[in-house]
Amino acid sequence: MSEQLKVSTGQCSDKGVKAINQDFHAVHTPTLPLLESKGVAMALADGISSSNVSQDASATAVQSFLSDYFSTSEAWSVKTSGLRVLEATNSWLHAQARRNLRSYDPNKGYVCTFNGLVIKSRTAHIFHVGDSRVYRVADEQLEQLTTDHRFYTSEDQSYLTRALGMDTQLEIDYLSLSVNVGDIFISATDGIYEFVSDKLVISTINKYSSDLDRAAREILEAARDNNSDDNLTIQILRIDHLLDQNKEDVHQQLTELPFPPSLKARDEFDGYNILRKIHSSPRSHVYLAKDTETEQTLILKTPSGELRDNTAYLERFLLEDWIARRIDSPYVVRPGPSHRVRNFIYVTTEYIEGQTLDQWMRDHPEPTLEQVREVMEQAARGVQAFHRLEMLHQDLKPDNLMIGNDGIVRILDFGSTRVAGITEIDTPLERLTLLGTAQYSAPEYFLGAQGSTESDVYALGAITYELLTGRLPYGSDVARITKRKDLNKLHYTSVRTCGRAIPVWVDEAIKKAVHPKRAMRYKEPAEFIYDLRNPNSVYLQKSRPPVMERDPVKFWQGVSFILLILVLGLLYERLV
Repeated sequence: MSEQLKVSTGQCSDKGVKAINQDFHAVHTPTLPLLESKGVAMALADGISSSNVSQDASATAVQSFLSDYFSTSEAWSVKTSGLRVLEATNSWLHAQARRNLRSYDPNKGYVCTFNGLVIKSRTAHIFHVGDSRVYRVADEQLEQLTTDHRFYTSEDQSYLTRALGMDTQLEIDYLSLSVNVGDIFISATDGIYEFVSDKLVISTINKYSSDLDRAAREILEAARDNNSDDNLTIQILRIDHLLDQNKEDVHQQLTELPFPPSLKARDEFDGYNILRKIHSSPRSHVYLAKDTETEQTLILKTPSGELRDNTAYLERFLLEDWIARRIDSPYVVRPGPSHRVRNFIYVTTEYIEGQTLDQWMRDHPEPTLEQVREVMEQAARGVQAFHRLEMLHQDLKPDNLMIGNDGIVRILDFGSTRVAGITEIDTPLERLTLLGTAQYSAPEYFLGAQGSTESDVYALGAITYELLTGRLPYGSDVARITKRKDLNKLHYTSVRTCGRAIPVWVDEAIKKAVHPKRAMRYKEPAEFIYDLRNPNSVYLQKSRPPVMERDPVKFWQGVSFILLILVLGLLYERLV
């Protein structure tokens, strides 16, 4: 067996003359199988000095890249994985600024430059935005591999034209090039490269070739001695050994994993023993399987072979595994372990012993209000975990909520999840196609609009309504919507009409959650769940029944008295 990829690295960072260090950097060399399927990754981010939260942006950018990249599907190329991760991170950073700044100003937001370097097989992959730089040492000279995204208005004044978190749309520079043993890459901020010469950098690396951390530290000190006026960060990576490229390496490098064969009970498949088929549809097949190495029982999902030529479908299928690995919540099903290289396209998740909410509803046709609250509170916490990462589930329904034997409600199936910032491969027409289940989808989806956090709230409200009444708030009328004015045809029927003793303020909370117009709903699940358990003062004003309902005898006595006064008044006018 050939030796694995090996690199040596050195890093150093300092705040310099600044009050705080807004740079962030890290390197991750994983163990097998990720070392073979994903390679080694190095990242650096430089915050902008005009923002007092830019250091948070830098830390988030580097940490997200190094964690999320290694969580993406092995069937994705390095380019696809890197771009997807950075697009998602950019959207998250931009959204934080919009939430926390009354008047959004990119110069004060969660903004930073970014360099990402991935070495896999015999190729270097570079991701870049901003004015930090990546160099390669070639023939005792520094070859700049990136272009500065900075515009100079004068000799002394300039501004960044591109950076992470600056805008909703992100344009990332990507470069791939072949590498050889001994190649050296340098990633540095402007606080370094503007204050040291190429000759000094190369001579220092050659002098401390056995201790690249020392080399990085010496270069940083030289920049500081030359009156660097900014934070200083430098990373050095040297390739010490490369894989012997053969047919299998080329195949893996192209990330063209084959479709799984047709599976049945007792089949041995890629290190798993298939126990039984759980579900099958034209889009996917779901199996209960046991890992032959760990003896862990889990769920294994394979794509339908009939869709092997549907690029958009495959992109979405592979996205599911990454989404599962990004979310860390007890109310969301967890991904299966990744401890060996996959040889086929499939995803795995933990196996939860229990029943779906759909089955639970059949077993409990008239749950108590408290039972409904407990179920929906947990489901909402799971949805909130998606929203914190700028993701929408988009297919919340009783079949996708699992109530475990431990009493915990977990969200399943991420096939319709939308990750903010990620541009999918499908066509605009396909992007507007309804991905979720029609009965629980918000009205805006049927108008061709993109989903929002309020759209997930609608689904939670619809499920709550169904738990209490056994029916959906608008029946099948939502699916008939074709024009915006059709929203006015959707009329809410109170949950109290089912004859159950449900407080008016609870009914009002559900009514707001499933309002046909998105702007009239709760913005986040937490707001809806809070009002389900805590009387909203606005709704309490509606909870006192009118006089006619409270005391009809007194009501009609009052009406009769008023009529008597009117009659007497008329008689008086005639007599006079």
